[in-house]
Amino acid sequence: MPLGVILERRPIEHAWATWSWRAIAVIPGATQIDSPRTLVRDEAAARFHAVTLDLGLHRKETEGYRVNLSQPQPQIYVGLRPGDTDDDMPSPFVVTVCPFEAEDYEIGGDERVDAVPMPQEVAALVGHFVDAHHVEEPFVKRKRQGQNPRGDRKSGGPRDGTRGPRYG
Repeated sequence: MPLGVILERRPIEHAWATWSWRAIAVIPGATQIDSPRTLVRDEAAARFHAVTLDLGLHRKETEGYRVNLSQPQPQIYVGLRPGDTDDDMPSPFVVTVCPFEAEDYEIGGDERVDAVPMPQEVAALVGHFVDAHHVEEPFVKRKRQGQNPRGDRKSGGPRDGTRGPRYG
């Protein structure tokens, strides 16, 4: 499903930036665009249809979709890469409904993820997908490794119980 990403720009008082950017909504079924389009502009803020991205659903991520749909307000997560300067529009690069995938994008990189409300038509699509493809996987606890039967140390030290040579 194509989703148009709406970004909002607001003026801020900051030493290194003039604008604050954030994703605020998505438009289900939006057409592809070549460049960002201004939707609304006034002295308080400006809103842009920045890009249209495809929402992909994957059978192995249905548990994350279920977690998202169980929340009071399900979210769509928009991955953003920063612009060349602090004032440039960030570049949306992914939309997902899996909170676990969204968390992976935030860890250890320059990207950030903004959460926006999930429209009803997207929630219905995701719900149908989960109903059709979710397979409950039982929890399997890992077994602990057994004790070393010889009782020798694994640190590489002497095996006769001494501490090794003394220094000084």
